[in-house]
Parts: sequence; C-alpha cells; structure tokens
Amino acid sequence: MGAVAMLVIVSMVTFGIFFLLPKIAGQSTDQLAAKYVGKAPTPEAIVDVKERLGLDDPIAVQYGRFVKGIVAGQDFQTGTEVEHCSAPCLGYSFRNNEPVLPTLIDRAPVTISLALGASIIWLVLGVGIGVLSALKRGSLFDRASMGVALAGVSLPIYFTGLLSLAIFSYGLGWFPAGGSYTAFTENPGLWFQSLVLPWVTLAFLYAALYARLTRAGMLETLNEDYIRTARAKGLPERTVITRHALRASLTPILTIFGLDLGLLLGGAVLTEQTFSLPGLGALSIESISSGDLPMVMGVVLVATIFIVIASLIVDVLYAVVDPRVRLS
Repeated sequence: MGAVAMLVIVSMVTFGIFFLLPKIAGQSTDQLAAKYVGKAPTPEAIVDVKERLGLDDPIAVQYGRFVKGIVAGQDFQTGTEVEHCSAPCLGYSFRNNEPVLPTLIDRAPVTISLALGASIIWLVLGVGIGVLSALKRGSLFDRASMGVALAGVSLPIYFTGLLSLAIFSYGLGWFPAGGSYTAFTENPGLWFQSLVLPWVTLAFLYAALYARLTRAGMLETLNEDYIRTARAKGLPERTVITRHALRASLTPILTIFGLDLGLLLGGAVLTEQTFSLPGLGALSIESISSGDLPMVMGVVLVATIFIVIASLIVDVLYAVVDPRVRLS
C-alpha cells in the first residue's frame, strides 16, 4: 500500500509541475498549448490543441483524465484521426505522433542493460576492495585503493567516459565507438562489446564510493564486542569476516544500492549521453530539448516505479542479510 501511495503522490506532483506550476507562474493556457503545436504555432492550431487536450479545464479534471488514461486508456485526436492509447496510457506525444509508453518500452532495454551490468561490477569490486582495505588497514594496498577510490568519486562521469573512448575506442580500437549500440536480440556479442566501456566507466564511479563505505563499515564492525567474542571462541577468521562482520556492514550498502540502481534504471543521463546510448536518459534529454511534456512525464513516472520496486526488494533483502530485522 505504501508503494502504491507513493506512486500516486509522485504522479500528482509530476502532473502539477508540468500543468499547475506554469499557471501559478503566470503562463497562460495559450502558451502551454503552443508547446504541443510546433515551432511556428498559429492561433487556430493553439485553440484546437486547447480544446483537444482540455487545457482550460480545472487542474483536478485534467489530472482525473490522466489517471483514467492509465487505468482504462484514452483517445487522442491527431488531426482528422483518433488515436487510441491502450491502458496503461501515460499520454500521447504530439511531437512524435505516438503514445508515450511504447517509446519508453523501446528505450528501456538499453537503460536496463547498462544499469544491471554496471551494478554487478561496482557491487562486487566495491565491496570486495572495501573489505580487503579494512582487513589490511594502513597497508600499501589500503592507501592505493582508497586513493583510486577518491579519484573515482571526484572525477565526473563525462570526463572518464570521454577519456575511455579516446583511449580504448578511437586510440586502440578495442571497443566500438559511442553510438554503435547493438540490441541483445540482434547480436549478443556486439551487444556486450558496445556496453563494456559504459559498464566499466559507470562502475568506476560507484565502486569507488562503495569501497569507501564498505571499508568504513567494516572498520567499525570489527571493533564490536561480538566480533572479539567470535574470535575468542576459536571461529575461523573467514567465518568471522563473512558471517558476522560483513553481514552487519551490508545493511547500509543495501540501502544505497537500491536507491542507486533505481535511479539508474530511470535513466543514466550522463553515461547515455557520453556514449550515445539510446536509453531512457537520452530520451529525457531529447524530450526536454523539444518540449515534449508527455514524454518527460512518462520518463519521470517510469523512474519512480523503478525506484519504488528497488526499495521493496531492498526491504526484503534486509531480512536475509540481517536476521535481527526478522525478529523486530
């Protein structure tokens, strides 16, 4: 119920940002309708758009019509024809003359491939390096890994992305250049090659952050009394680290991982722009540039759904990682 309520609230806020706030700021319905017409709107076209979209109706009526489209579908007049948008209908793009949802579904596999692949890399590397750094505190490995982690957190994604393209794509020719994305269904090998650099570049940023967080959590946990008790009982060091120290340190990591993964599934804007990947992030930039409000709203709602789902999965994993959650 909480997840459903969150989606309803986000839909109301998103709808209000695009249709209520402009009116509060003094924008007229004619100016809002002009965004749906084109670069050179005529008065007749603006009046036609206002009537077809009901922009002069109260904001509550417009939101109700939007929700009805999600639940039962909606019809849109596109000139002399009527376009039916089946449920769940997230709106109709008059810029592209097509419903919003099919476009999102077409772009989503690119973003999902990018987010899932990068998340596996940064989670394994980040947690692994963080644990080793904590166990070898003050060593050369600890200082070197934390130095690299600091660089990873500090360097922006578009810098590391362009640098990796210049070296490994245009220089050495090991990987395809940006804009050469191939779908998995077409050629799995080329799909993998086209995503290696985006995966590594994106994972470098997040792995650095996760390494620092894991190291800090492990150092704090290793000083707890129950860790000393486990060692005093003669448990193997591997058991003490994996079953006691690491499990206790993973709870905050899971929280951040769920939010990060949900945000990336909603669109990794900078990474997709840097590597010219046709995902949801690139779609949001294109829609904002062209003033395609229904498409922007669709991307925001899909991103919210991903974040809510990721948060629910994290709540379930809490009980697996930390038995104390099941007892509370």
